Amino acid sequence: MIGTDTLDRVIGADVYDADGDKIGTASEVFLDDQSGNPEWVTVKTGMFGTKETFVPIREADLTGDGLRVPVSKSAVKDAPKIDQDGHLSPDEEAELYRHYGMHGTSDTTRTETARTDTTTGVAAGTTDTRGTDVNRHGTKGHDTSGPTTDDAMTLSEERVNVGTRQEETGRARLRKYVVTENVTETVPVSHEEVRVQREPITEANRGNAMDGPAISEEEHEVTLHAERPVVEKEAVPVERVRLDTETVTEQQQVSETVRKEQVDTDDVSDTTRR
Repeated sequence: MIGTDTLDRVIGADVYDADGDKIGTASEVFLDDQSGNPEWVTVKTGMFGTKETFVPIREADLTGDGLRVPVSKSAVKDAPKIDQDGHLSPDEEAELYRHYGMHGTSDTTRTETARTDTTTGVAAGTTDTRGTDVNRHGTKGHDTSGPTTDDAMTLSEERVNVGTRQEETGRARLRKYVVTENVTETVPVSHEEVRVQREPITEANRGNAMDGPAISEEEHEVTLHAERPVVEKEAVPVERVRLDTETVTEQQQVSETVRKEQVDTDDVSDTTRR
């Protein structure tokens, strides 16, 4: 059941019918003259929310999604169009009861609006014995642009917090590959050549000279040798290579636009509260 203590949750809430279909947005709550309990709520419908229709709130429930009323969306759509002048006449209320198939709280029950300041559900225009505009927080005056909280405004401003973050800017890869080149070196080589040596007959070699027949044919053979260049290749380590990184710090300027709130008064001098 909706009570006067929950009006701040009703005003501005999304309104759903008994099947869960959204009807519109709650605008104003009308209270019963005798009991003071919420009896009706006006719901803004239509594409731009310019149309307001009276919907019964007596058996409605507040849920996490908004306000659920015990009527159908089609019933709200076909409800009687009644001007909102701050008070329902008995005839207007009876017409609404008949449309929604409800019975009034009494034959002479009348309801009047709890005009609210946007979303608070507090009756704006309620005054104390001194005629001072007082809201449910006990402060003078009320907010005209949003919910009333207290009698002061909080000024805020944006500040720039500058820092750094690590991000990847590129990659370096170390790769080795094989190339071919010609290497020329000089190597000394030797070989044997035939040379005929002649010596005269002497007493020392006469015996060897006279060892064979006097006249005959004879052959003598000598094997010749020569050196040839030989090339052998071997892989030997010559150097070690690795990748490393170093951190270089530089100065960069960053610019950002920040907002801050300032206060201005209409024809009133600023005063300091002590």
